[in-house]
This record gives sequence, C-alpha cells and structure tokens, in this order.
Amino acid sequence: MNSSRCRWIAPAIGVLVMTTAAGAQSPHPHHDHGDRTGTTAPHLRVDAFLREAEEVIASGRGFGMAFAADQNGYPGPTHALELRESLGLTPAQVTTLETLTASMFEASRPGSRVLLDAEARLRKLFADGQATAGSVEALVREIERARADLRLVHLRAHLQTFDVLTPEQRRRYTEIRWGAR
Repeated sequence: MNSSRCRWIAPAIGVLVMTTAAGAQSPHPHHDHGDRTGTTAPHLRVDAFLREAEEVIASGRGFGMAFAADQNGYPGPTHALELRESLGLTPAQVTTLETLTASMFEASRPGSRVLLDAEARLRKLFADGQATAGSVEALVREIERARADLRLVHLRAHLQTFDVLTPEQRRRYTEIRWGAR
C-alpha cells in the first residue's frame, strides 16, 4: 500500500491501525506478515478498509470528508434526512434537503471518479516499476487537488444544510449524532 492512498483518509486509517496493531502481538511487527492470532494481519485489514472507502467514495458519499462540519453542528443533508422524524423536519425542509442531497451527489460523483482514477494511476505507477520522484509528485498533487475539490462539494452541502435547519434542529442533530456536548 502506498502512502498517498492513505493521505485522504489518514485519520481513519490511523485509528484502524492503532486498534488492530495491538492484536498482532508480533515480536517483529514491521516484518511479520503472518497471522499469529487467528485474525487478519493489520495491513490486510487496512487494505480491505481502503477498498471499502473507495466503494463509498465512488458512490458519491463523502466518507468523512465533511467530518469537521458534521461534528461541530453543521449537519449534512443526507444525515439530516435520515433523522427527519427525530429532528421534526417540515415537509418544506425535507424537499429542500432532498434537492441538496441530489445536487451534492450529482456534483460529487464526477469528482469521486477523478480522485479514484488518479489514485489508481499512482498505484499502477508503482506496480509497473515506473515511479520516479517527478511522476509521483505530479500524481500526488493531482490527487490532493481532486480530494480538495471533492471535499469542498461535501462541506458546501453541510453549509447549505445548516441554513435549512433551525437552531433547535441543529442542536438535536448534534446531540443524536455526537452525544451531549
């Protein structure tokens, strides 16, 4: 697995690695690729996690790209709709949020393809033994531009959702999703 593949979801992977590495119990954790505990080796779990992340992103969902907004009282339209009854959304709010969700997915799916295609090209560059400092730098910059563009799509949807909900609905959303703060 290459480092640029981890960059766009590094915090999530860090948590995954920290929680699973303890289970490996290898005397040489950086060299042992076996399965001494009866569980999958940590790097294989991370690889599976990355494949799952790519599937979610390919669908147009953000996979944590708007986490900073969501956990700080700026709900996304999809999650707000999922909690429509708990939040007491009005029919007009539901209609607006459905429109925001559709617009977000319409804007995010092409960006998702750009990001994932660039990531695939980087993996291929290494797999084919063609990686150079210049080619890697160019692709990583392309990946990060694509990731930033995609993240902005999701963050903008959170900003728009904020304006649709009342302060009380935003408070309840944060309490439901993140607990009392």
